[in-house]
Amino acid sequence: MPLESMIPMEESKDEGCCSINFLKYVLYMFNFVFMLSGLAVFGVAVWSLAAEPHYILLLATASFGTAAYVLMAAGLLVVITSVVGCLGALRESLPASSQVTGYTFVLLLIFLMESMAGVLAYVYQVQLQMELAQHLNSTFTNKYGMQLAYTEAIDDMQQDFHCCGATYYTNWQYSRWLDSEANAERRKVPDSCCKTVVELCGRRDHPSNINPAGCVHQLDFVIQDHLVVVGAVGVGVSVVQIFGVIISCCLFVKLKNYGRGY
Repeated sequence: MPLESMIPMEESKDEGCCSINFLKYVLYMFNFVFMLSGLAVFGVAVWSLAAEPHYILLLATASFGTAAYVLMAAGLLVVITSVVGCLGALRESLPASSQVTGYTFVLLLIFLMESMAGVLAYVYQVQLQMELAQHLNSTFTNKYGMQLAYTEAIDDMQQDFHCCGATYYTNWQYSRWLDSEANAERRKVPDSCCKTVVELCGRRDHPSNINPAGCVHQLDFVIQDHLVVVGAVGVGVSVVQIFGVIISCCLFVKLKNYGRGY
């Protein structure tokens, strides 16, 4: 047998379903989809923070805000990475293996960020109802009328949810605001409790005049709804990164085989 026949011929970079050029084009398509998913992630994070900005203030911990901010940062990083990846894939020359390694590292970082946001949202979803039950009434009774940001947040909540007090309208009987200078008109409940909000309507706390139900269940429902979306998007989109890591790893191996990027 001739010696030449025993030496394997070098596979062309343009041949085969796993050739370098094929992987480059697949990576380009992945980055385009990746960019769309990044925009979706960023949009969901902004929606979560902008839709209920006052209500986040009333939560006992920063878990909800942290999950949303991590998701926002991940979405922004996804968009930047995918744009750079698309431009790199469109280059005629082959990427250096060091560039592919850096790209893979960024994908893994984004994967961890989005996974963390999803897990954080899920964990907080489990403990939210207990936290609200323990914390919200204290916030209502101790901070309303004492701190402007909390006062505005509680007024907005009571008007939006048509509720009064944390668990029931009688919670206001134990409020610091009730006998404070901020309540010089001696309202029994804040005006925001009224079914029809007009000045000094809170002087009468009969259920025919105010919304007697507490706010805790409505707030729990709204935050839970947001957490489901944040968690699903965080975990769901993080799965997409796995395909990008696989593709970039294959490209890295091919580049090493062809001796490129050194």
